[in-house]
Amino acid sequence: MQSLAKLQEKNKAQLISVVIENNDDGYLAKIPSIQGAFAEGDTPQEAIFNCLDVLKMIIEYKKEQDQPLNLETIELSPNTCLTFAIPVQL
Repeated sequence: MQSLAKLQEKNKAQLISVVIENNDDGYLAKIPSIQGAFAEGDTPQEAIFNCLDVLKMIIEYKKEQDQPLNLETIELSPNTCLTFAIPVQL
């Protein structure tokens, strides 16, 4: 995955939403917009990191197959430090 500095150079970032859920063995992290992007962990942080490892493998596979990921893209400014998604109820 690219560093924030490299993304800022391009002035664009692609976003993912990660959902964390409790399960019988600990926690499950999943990226609903990407089929197969999920992983478990003993803590929420471990589940997230494991899920990001799975995402890296999916990205590499899709690159090899010349398939798009179809992620949402946002514009970044030089002042952008962090972007994140939060759940809201409408």
